[in-house]
Amino acid sequence: MLYLLAEWLGFEGILNLVRYQSFRAGATLMTALVIGLLIGPRFINLLRVRQGKGQPIREDGPQTHLAKRGTPTMGGLMILTALTLSMILWMDLSNQFVWACLAVTIGFGFIGFLDDHDKVSKNSHAGVPGRVRLALEFVVAGIAAWLIVSQINTNLYLPFLTGVSIPLGPGYYVFAAFVIVGAGNAVNLTDGLDGLAIMPVIIASGTFAIIAYLAGRADFSTYLGIPHVPGAGELAIFCAAIMGAGLAFLWFNAPPAAVFMGDTGSLALGGALGAIAVASHHEVVLAIVGGLFVLEAVSVIVQVFWFKRTGKRVFRMAPIHHHFEQLGWSESKVVIRFWIIAIVLALIGLSTLKLR
Repeated sequence: MLYLLAEWLGFEGILNLVRYQSFRAGATLMTALVIGLLIGPRFINLLRVRQGKGQPIREDGPQTHLAKRGTPTMGGLMILTALTLSMILWMDLSNQFVWACLAVTIGFGFIGFLDDHDKVSKNSHAGVPGRVRLALEFVVAGIAAWLIVSQINTNLYLPFLTGVSIPLGPGYYVFAAFVIVGAGNAVNLTDGLDGLAIMPVIIASGTFAIIAYLAGRADFSTYLGIPHVPGAGELAIFCAAIMGAGLAFLWFNAPPAAVFMGDTGSLALGGALGAIAVASHHEVVLAIVGGLFVLEAVSVIVQVFWFKRTGKRVFRMAPIHHHFEQLGWSESKVVIRFWIIAIVLALIGLSTLKLR
């Protein structure tokens, strides 16, 4: 909104700052952070009153989690509110990438909200049936993929290689939707301990803020040998909004958590990262930067596959963060070590920009 206003006024005087994506990214981060911190206490009190018993805790999960009974969920609503308001204020709303990524974020957030509401209202951890949820996610991701692909080509670019790409043609629509849905559910599976999911999301968002900005600049993308995507630089501001809203949420989610983000937040944030990766043509790099989320998802897939065929478990409990809890690691140790892994993977992902 401010960008369009400044553009209408000719970017005169101090409004010239609004022209620069770097300035707006910093302003968006701070705006989302402040909004999140201001509305956080009211949101948490409202959720606590409305939900009563809070998020249902699995009886067959780690016994230390039983102490978390009564903690409200759907904290993702706080994240989405801070993120959306800051974006509308600072982003160039004429950019189609913005609307595609926002559609995924809000759409996945709504699906997660339905799931969380079903769990809380029925005091059950079942939620919306998996097939129904996946179908809804693919509908939202498909629409976003159509919006994004109308602005980019349908090639899959490979990291570490300059100018090497795989033309997917119409199959790229399916691939893009799969990346978005896969990212959403991978982050959702990671969200099992206080602060475990939100910090890696912030780290991945910061990484993709750099990637999107560079991909949107013809000079930098040519120098680095990465695909140039006109308009992708605006997604750096989107990433900054995620970072600001995520930091505000972490303030309240730090152990012991006053609120859980729930599927409302984890699905939305994961889907947003997937959409940003597709729009910036760095889908494979997302698997590296978000390797922690991939590891969590793979651990569940392997556990279910192997148990159905042999009756035995590969891990003591899945997702894998629960496996380490069962080995005797404290919750804080698991969280901090997984944060370290997320930082290392982000640095490896950034290295792909130069190692080509």
